[in-house]
Amino acid sequence: MRKVVMAITACVFFLQTPVMAQDGEREPGFGLRGGVSFFNWGGQDISSTGYTNRTGFHAGIYGNSFVGERFSVEPGIYYAVKGTQNDDLVNSRAVLNYLDAPLLFRLYATDAVNLFFGPQASLLLDSSFEADALGNTYDWETDTISDFDAAVVVGLGYNPSSGLNFQVGYDFGLVPVFKDSDADVFNRGFKVAVGISF
Repeated sequence: MRKVVMAITACVFFLQTPVMAQDGEREPGFGLRGGVSFFNWGGQDISSTGYTNRTGFHAGIYGNSFVGERFSVEPGIYYAVKGTQNDDLVNSRAVLNYLDAPLLFRLYATDAVNLFFGPQASLLLDSSFEADALGNTYDWETDTISDFDAAVVVGLGYNPSSGLNFQVGYDFGLVPVFKDSDADVFNRGFKVAVGISF
């Protein structure tokens, strides 16, 4: 719990520290964003059959500060549900809840259309495995998942001046999912989101 509080405090402080805009073009701001996620486990040690995308969601807050006319910096903090599922007899699945802290750099091709990329640090909040059998859902907590994750985030955004914005991104996980293991297994997935800037 202490780690979660420290991470939230650091991210809130970061969001409140604006990057100075040049030429007075656009003022720093913040916003709310959320959407649907489609995550799976990737890596050489994952079988090509059986594992499929698990649908989850993410929601949080971000700050956005322009550095020049076509470039902005966007830190954020999000609650994100990830994991994977297997189309076996009991529809087994892993449910992983994270606190994601991306730092995105946006390059604007037009006043609204932009490409974004950047690093993301994630703190595991809780993890469990679930299965369905005899009309019931059974779940059990696990401590085999790494407490920390890191990823590279890339995507395409549409941020018009109205404040409403849309984006599609991909998280390319870099830290193995399982701790104390040499297994080549990573969190990988797409996020589709809508946000509003203030």
